[in-house]
Amino acid sequence: MVPTSAAPTLAMVAGEASGDLLAGLLLQGVRQRWPGLSAHGIGGPQMDKQGFAAWWPHHKLAVHGFSWELLTRYREIVGIRQQLGDRLLQQRPDVFIGVDAPDFNLDLEARLKGQGVKTVHFVCPSIWAWRPERVEKIRRSADHVLCLFPFEPALLAAHGIDATYVGHPLANVIPMEPDKAGARRALGLTDEDRVVAILPGSRQSEIRHLALRFFQAAALVQSAQAATKFIVPCVPGLLPEIEKLAQQSGMQGRLQLLSGQSHTALAACDVTLIASGTATLEAALFKRPMVIGYHMAWLSWQIMRRKRLQPWVGLPNILCERFVVPELLQDAATPEALAHKVLAWLDAPRDNPAKMADLHSTFTALHASLQRDTATLAADAIEKVLQA
Repeated sequence: MVPTSAAPTLAMVAGEASGDLLAGLLLQGVRQRWPGLSAHGIGGPQMDKQGFAAWWPHHKLAVHGFSWELLTRYREIVGIRQQLGDRLLQQRPDVFIGVDAPDFNLDLEARLKGQGVKTVHFVCPSIWAWRPERVEKIRRSADHVLCLFPFEPALLAAHGIDATYVGHPLANVIPMEPDKAGARRALGLTDEDRVVAILPGSRQSEIRHLALRFFQAAALVQSAQAATKFIVPCVPGLLPEIEKLAQQSGMQGRLQLLSGQSHTALAACDVTLIASGTATLEAALFKRPMVIGYHMAWLSWQIMRRKRLQPWVGLPNILCERFVVPELLQDAATPEALAHKVLAWLDAPRDNPAKMADLHSTFTALHASLQRDTATLAADAIEKVLQA
């Protein structure tokens, strides 16, 4: 048991850019409760800004679906998990917090919990969307789950799992009314420009599957509306590959490639063409129309398609329980179809203002529902686990 006033030692794992962002926000919040806490494990640059000691970089764990990449890297990833578990059992942190990455974290949490280390899982695995069998693994692995969405604690409680709704940290970071004009000035754009933000994912495998078709769609949009401008926030380490795909698509020099700055890009754009994932929720919090696209290896698609429990895959649509924005998946995600949907959104302020108003009001209500004092709620839950 850790004294309430003592600064705990946290071990954490975040497996990709979205997890690193959430973990960085969580660390920033819990430091308000325990300024002297120490934290180490696997993480990225956002966690590093909060004084996190990364024993391995988060990108070591970033893979895409049930892909060939996963098969070829399986031994490496399992080896990292084994080494990390061994080290944590030697050093015995006060609590381990696995941030998303359930395929990696839940097995690690189960091992640590079995040896008496307290465990918290941050981001409830989407058992309500697919892979409901995971609920038993969650119960074996986590002493407590920090949930991003309000309906999740009751769902977990029905299976005997302690959980707390802490809200979504991004709902407190992203302003209710984003500064579109300021974001455009920061990127050298004018108020009159028609701007499309292209976000083809944060993993190398996503870039390989999505960037070329997204850029080909951009070329078609520009053919229809020549003045359209395109901004592409890039994970810095993937910038060379994105530049090659831009050249391959014929869009080299016609895309404004940014190092990071995804929030600036979403604030500045009129529409975003975006990979399914956490970024779609960020786009919704920015109240931006979007076209969600996704494509993966054939085997991955067959497995995921059979395990889906809902008609939607994009988080904004799942949370709103309807198709607020279009989703084009796998064979439907052709450059032509993507371009058609982007053009429809670009013309919607003139052709369908009611649709734009509905999107803005729907996403505003969603934003409000996700706003909570995440730092305090998360710290309260972690403190209860520490005192148990």
